[in-house]
Amino acid sequence: MMNTYDETFTLRPRDCDLNDRWRPGAILETMQDVAGTHSLLLGCGREDLIRRDIVWVLSRSELHMDRYPASGEKITVHTFPTPTRICFFPRYYIFTDAQGGMIGKAGTLWLLLDVNTRRMLPPGDVGKLIPDNRDLSVPMNLPATVGNLQGEEFVSEYRPVYTDLDVNGHVNNARYADWLCNTLGTGLMTEYEPERIILNYNREVLPDHRVTLRRILNDLEYRLSGILDGASAFEIGGTLRRRR
Repeated sequence: MMNTYDETFTLRPRDCDLNDRWRPGAILETMQDVAGTHSLLLGCGREDLIRRDIVWVLSRSELHMDRYPASGEKITVHTFPTPTRICFFPRYYIFTDAQGGMIGKAGTLWLLLDVNTRRMLPPGDVGKLIPDNRDLSVPMNLPATVGNLQGEEFVSEYRPVYTDLDVNGHVNNARYADWLCNTLGTGLMTEYEPERIILNYNREVLPDHRVTLRRILNDLEYRLSGILDGASAFEIGGTLRRRR
């Protein structure tokens, strides 16, 4: 069994922002892709599960970047799962540069979703395909819960567009990081970058939904929440640092 999985690639300009640095949303897309490839090798990839009307969905993500690489740099992503926790499938990531230095790390919690009922499923037979990996050192704790933040709210309304949606028919997990950067604004994102991003996915956002976005910025801390029919659809929190 392939307990871990590594993938090396050259960072492309299309995955970078106006600062020529790896865009947070593109990092989450890469995490999704390498997790998908590893799951396929383990026998529980999308193709294996969709035949049973099951898909993988994210419940939480947490990303810490020590440095955002520029286009043309060679990046290696090292990923591995750890034993299931009730209905959650933890998975970790370590990002290194061409010299082998760690530039970032991430943790995720995945769930199995019934595509017909849109309800969470227990691990079942899929859980038996996950390597134990108890002997591996994890790079961080499990993804945290987004905390409260006091400050003036910037409120806007957003309706998902075509490019927000993925093959599961809902807003893709990586798009929420794009929404965060967009609500922080070009001016701020030119001078600052997210040092830490915590994402809690509480409810699917579908094509016909109208989401109220509530963004708070207090010094270098931020919080973005998405409200749908009076309930939380997602929450994003973290800290910024000045670009180096």
